[in-house]
Amino acid sequence: MSGAEIGLALSVFLACAVEAVEALTIVLAVGGTRSWSSALSGVGAACVVLAAIVAVLGTALTALPIDALRIVIGLLLLLFGLQWLRKAVLRSAGLKAMHDEELEYEREIEEARRVALAEGGFDGYSFALSFKGVLLEGLEVALIVVTLGAEHNNIGLAAAAAGLAIIVVIAAGFAARAPLATVPENTLKFAVGVMLTTYGVFWAGEGIGISWPGSDAFLIPIALLVLGAALLAVRVLHGQGTPSEAGG
Repeated sequence: MSGAEIGLALSVFLACAVEAVEALTIVLAVGGTRSWSSALSGVGAACVVLAAIVAVLGTALTALPIDALRIVIGLLLLLFGLQWLRKAVLRSAGLKAMHDEELEYEREIEEARRVALAEGGFDGYSFALSFKGVLLEGLEVALIVVTLGAEHNNIGLAAAAAGLAIIVVIAAGFAARAPLATVPENTLKFAVGVMLTTYGVFWAGEGIGISWPGSDAFLIPIALLVLGAALLAVRVLHGQGTPSEAGG
């Protein structure tokens, strides 16, 4: 496996792990307080939809000419990477509240208990909430899987990394029977933001005709430059306000 493929797999794994923790929090809350069968049915339905999205978008992207493909993928990854990096920088600087999975878990439980449980075997509320949570958290990861996988012509590797992350998070979550509050989510988002932004700069540059010195090896100095800029932003912004409510 090449260095670029290792970077691809690691980026997808970390991104998927972060989103899987947030989705698992919702599923554990509604499943544990209402109906496991209905909640898991919602998870299954969302996974089918996400798999279809990956298949359709992957086919569409790989049909593009290589330079156009790199520009499209580069811009998409820049969009995702800078969004994740912005949130991580604001949290590290104390301008945005840290995401608290335990608090989110308690909120989901409280909301689930407020809604009346319908008679019979199927609980529409559990199904709908699990479906929505997994679908919304998974959409961003699905697009990352497609874009990174399409550029390497290896959507299978990206999908496998995503699947492994989901299995690891689910196993850990159900073993603990609680949200994975100890996962350093902001650190993971910081790392993923740097990786995605690096890939975005690299591939968008290739798409417009830039020939990077050392080819894929130039990903390392780009990543160091992005990381340095992000850490500088944290230092400059630190202590310049009060944290806003956590979200995303």
